Amino acid sequence: MRLEAIPNPSLSRRLLPPILALTATVLIASFLAMVAGGNPFAVLGLIIKGAVGSKFALLETLNRTTPLIFTGLAVAVAFRAKLWNIGAEAQLYSGAIVAVLMGTGTLAWSSLALIPTMIICSMSAGALLLLVPTLLKTRLGVDEVVTTLLLNFIFLLLVSLLLEGPLKDPMGMGWPKSSRLLAEARLPRIVDGLRLHWGFGIALIAALVIWIVNTKTTFGYAMRAVGYNAGAARYAGMPVNLIITQTALLSGGLAALAGFSEVAGLKGTLTLDLSPGFGYSGIIVAMLALLHPLGVVVAALFVAGIFVGADSMSRAAGVPTYLADIMLATALLLMVVAVLLTKFRIIRD
Repeated sequence: MRLEAIPNPSLSRRLLPPILALTATVLIASFLAMVAGGNPFAVLGLIIKGAVGSKFALLETLNRTTPLIFTGLAVAVAFRAKLWNIGAEAQLYSGAIVAVLMGTGTLAWSSLALIPTMIICSMSAGALLLLVPTLLKTRLGVDEVVTTLLLNFIFLLLVSLLLEGPLKDPMGMGWPKSSRLLAEARLPRIVDGLRLHWGFGIALIAALVIWIVNTKTTFGYAMRAVGYNAGAARYAGMPVNLIITQTALLSGGLAALAGFSEVAGLKGTLTLDLSPGFGYSGIIVAMLALLHPLGVVVAALFVAGIFVGADSMSRAAGVPTYLADIMLATALLLMVVAVLLTKFRIIRD
């Protein structure tokens, strides 16, 4: 048995495997819900109701979607150029730290000047953080999977150190959290009285910009060329190391925007549990989206809906929220198989 590449897969060949993968995910989740003692149809209904069944649920899902779009874009951009950025979690926290440093009274500016400056500085922090592993990769051949992954743990320890020391809120009753951002440093709400903030709008704009960069610019073409075959790109005269470095700066900046939006838009303060793993979930989002920037928005909405709906389902039906993790892991694995079957056919010798 062997795999044979399909030169030009038809539209049905491209669409059917992902649809079957998602259908199989729902069936497997239903079976697991039944094993856990719940009614499969009721459990799935509760997940959907908890995610989009009310105005409050929908807005919570969109809030959860916002950082996932940023981290999903960061991973998708990097993976497109075969730069395996596993450190989006650390880059997220770097953006959050910069937001706190600039937004708690350091700069007495108006919102119109302060917020754009915070965005630029947060993105710069994330970009510089990913620059180090990238230089190690391009100059010394060090595996970026290892370095970016280890940076996540190092940075979490750094955040813990800062929250117990220089950034600790003196009015925080001893809790390890930073001071709250000034009103001028907060992203406004999209609708007054509701939690959804303009970080969601920035995330949608970022997805559109990345799509344009990928499809309409020379840099996007160069990223794809390096990702498809770095050797051929180098033979064609492309500065491969420079393109990888530029890709890393863009990827790190996008991931840092997730931390900025969570602090400036939603939480207003930095805590050690600011991210429940948005950086790692971004990998799932990017893979489910097949690295497509606009697909990242849809995939992030799907993943956020699963998490928010699972929380509601757990409270109502008593089925563990771990079902959401299993659903996402299953969806990811089946999607990888689906992509394989889209590009290759199985030949039995």
